[in-house]
Amino acid sequence: MEPVTERDIRSSFVNCSKGDAKRLPVPRDLDDRPWDDLDFLGWSDPSLPGRCYLVTPSDDGLVGVTLRYETGGSGRTQMCAICLTSHTGGGVSLLTAAKAGESGRRGNSIGTYMCTDLACSLYARGIKKPALGNRYREDLTLEAKIDRVVVNLNAFLTRLYA
Repeated sequence: MEPVTERDIRSSFVNCSKGDAKRLPVPRDLDDRPWDDLDFLGWSDPSLPGRCYLVTPSDDGLVGVTLRYETGGSGRTQMCAICLTSHTGGGVSLLTAAKAGESGRRGNSIGTYMCTDLACSLYARGIKKPALGNRYREDLTLEAKIDRVVVNLNAFLTRLYA
């Protein structure tokens, strides 16, 4: 992923109002992010537990999504639907997003199980390890794992507009 600015991030959100996008917290460490290892930028809201944000490149430019999840976790081992990393406790959450456009304004939403820390790109690359230890052994190449993250995330985003 190419580095992005605060302005890029704020203008990318598709499932919240411009006012909400203007008020949401943007990471202050954008210059320190490992951009070459990210397929998307994800972060949590430090002032609102259970609220997080995701920005990803697309053919039409950046797409930003506001997400919510229940805090606390289930205590069970669960697998992320994006990077297929298993986590214990609250490491995977059902992240829900209001749909884009009129459908979202009517209250419709979608969800997917995803790494709560939104570090799927780093887990797929083996840069970050889940708390339960190693990932399941796979014979996929690194490129195939990265492609899987992108394909799975894009499938989620496609449902955002449906």
